[in-house]
Amino acid sequence: MEISTLATYHCLAFVWYFFVAYSITHLKTEERPSEVFLYGGQWKYLTVLNLVLQAVFYGVSFLADVLRLIKKLRCAKCVISSRDLLFSVLAFPVSTFVCISFWTLYAYNRELVYPKSLDGVIPLWLNHAMHTAVLPFALLEILALPHRYPTKKKGLILLGFVAFLYISWILWIYSVTGEWVYPLFALFSPPGLAAFFAGSLAIIISFYNFGEFLNRMIWGDSIVILDHKWKGK
Repeated sequence: MEISTLATYHCLAFVWYFFVAYSITHLKTEERPSEVFLYGGQWKYLTVLNLVLQAVFYGVSFLADVLRLIKKLRCAKCVISSRDLLFSVLAFPVSTFVCISFWTLYAYNRELVYPKSLDGVIPLWLNHAMHTAVLPFALLEILALPHRYPTKKKGLILLGFVAFLYISWILWIYSVTGEWVYPLFALFSPPGLAAFFAGSLAIIISFYNFGEFLNRMIWGDSIVILDHKWKGK
């Protein structure tokens, strides 16, 4: 794909995610259902954090495209490295996890993750923007251009660290409010909850590996060629 086309796509994706993140964070709080408590605001939900993550990723991607267009290749190299690390370790696996885990639990029992009372607060289009569209965007990014993945050890350590931070945030909120961010967690005993978190981490790691597999399967040798190209700069 031409750099100018990529720049247009990444700019539009950035604007879209910024708009969606803005929309969800500016819902009228007086209309919130009783099941949704205020502590932590929307920032306690992985879905909302993922929207911010995607906006940052596409913003960095757009910057990389612009730097390549104006021939600032030395700066572009650094930004592209950050873009690829952000996509491989967080943007792709988190988006995939949000989409698949949400709709799986929603089909099983929506009250565990998205109470029916939210339908009167969050428009249908916004629900799908947060929980459905994120996966096609992630897949389209893999199809649009190759990404250089870090070493397996580095990638999994970074992913595990971010997962640890989010789990710690969830547990902190529970220790302060006595309420779980997601009603699902109330069903588990402490050992069961630990097993659930471990299983969720295993799933998101599998999505990381799946993204790496797709990237290699689609782009193959072009990733190696890209590496040599940058090393020669």
